[in-house]
Amino acid sequence: MSNAATYSVPFWINGEEYTPEKQYDVISPVTGKAIHRSGAASDADVKKAVEAADKAFKTWKTTLPKERRDVFMRAAEIFERRKEELGDYMMMETGAPRQWADFNLGVAKDFCLDISGRIRTLEGTIPTTADPDTGAMIIKEPFGVILAIAPWNAPYILGIRSVLFPIAAGNTAILKGSEACPRTMWGLCSVFHEAGLPAGVLNMIVHSPQDAPRITANLIAEPAVKKINFTGSTVVGRIIGRLAGEQLKPVLLELGGKAPAIVWEDADLDNAAFQCALGAFLNSGQICMSTERILVHKNIKPEFEKKFVAAIDQIFGSAPDAPILINSAAVTKNKALVRDALAKGGKLLYGDVDAVEKSDTRMKPMVINNGNTDMELYQTESFGPSVTLYEIETEEEALRMANDTEYGLTSAVFTEDLRRGLRFAKEIETGAVHINSMTVHDESALPHGGAKASGYGRFNTATGMGEWVRTKTITYKF
Repeated sequence: MSNAATYSVPFWINGEEYTPEKQYDVISPVTGKAIHRSGAASDADVKKAVEAADKAFKTWKTTLPKERRDVFMRAAEIFERRKEELGDYMMMETGAPRQWADFNLGVAKDFCLDISGRIRTLEGTIPTTADPDTGAMIIKEPFGVILAIAPWNAPYILGIRSVLFPIAAGNTAILKGSEACPRTMWGLCSVFHEAGLPAGVLNMIVHSPQDAPRITANLIAEPAVKKINFTGSTVVGRIIGRLAGEQLKPVLLELGGKAPAIVWEDADLDNAAFQCALGAFLNSGQICMSTERILVHKNIKPEFEKKFVAAIDQIFGSAPDAPILINSAAVTKNKALVRDALAKGGKLLYGDVDAVEKSDTRMKPMVINNGNTDMELYQTESFGPSVTLYEIETEEEALRMANDTEYGLTSAVFTEDLRRGLRFAKEIETGAVHINSMTVHDESALPHGGAKASGYGRFNTATGMGEWVRTKTITYKF
């Protein structure tokens, strides 16, 4: 591909690449300059994508499980073969390091392999009815056209799960990719078309940033669109939920988080420090599952602080430059939250809020000590490389602080007493609790989703497959 800003990323509509007349510049957070252009969807493009998906659904829903399986198995091979190319797109558009891009692609490949073995698990039942002369069957059938909306921060993981499970269940899909990484989303869809997915089963469009509200609303309002999934911020998730509710359409939402990690006095502190550092600063904290609150027992807090600083240095300290965030606004937000925390009694345990970096999209990890409930950081999702330490003394206090948030996506507990860990796990109001490992954990073998304002519904596993079929009752007389 050409790196010139004159190159324009096309859409995928009805199995073909399509470059619309309207376009916008895609700005790299690495250079701050336009790296290429992308098509920007119009109202007419929305219609084209929906019509293509609706037409393809008529035949795709009748395909045999082995036909779908073979496509996904080939896709897994292609993800491996094109790993470097696809990773380059993600690194260029989002500023991700190579390790994060490779991890994304490894998970994408694993999703393809996992779903290949799950396709046949969708089953109905034959119940016994009240009338002996009446038979019945309960079947599972696909909805139709699915609208999938995926973000930029883990585009291959979040993009593939948004469309793979619906398609595997017999639906067709429109992927509304992030305007920040259209080439990455194009690359994801190109894998499935290369693998032999029939025309119209997977379509992809993006819009310019200013057109987001109109294009999204139009897609949701299209009669052929039967269900929506969205991964992103809680603010936008509320809008998606409202728009879908107005159309009486079901929606799966995986939204923001404020993940707590409880470090109890009997914890393996080396492991806790290492896992909390990874959980807080992986991908510069730009993960919905990132550790944002670390609740440390007062008896071991001084020792944990030393080990935590050492772990951050071990993992991230050797990098010559500060990590890259998606844009300068993310850096501005995080530094403002840190300054507010310092003004309200916090102390910097790690980092320098006044550091001048190579560009305004770079920021090194920052750790605020002596956190309290008056700080904006206590409730606000930073979605960046900042984390706060709080002191706790009792299980009741730890649970109160862990649950004192509108979010409920994921959490972690560090203790050598499994009974205590399970006791915490049952009371923490999150979709997942990880005992003795970091808050960031998503894999094909585990259901993924949140509680409270972190959304509802589940991706992955048989539960995730079940999201994309509806139940139909059929009765008949003997």
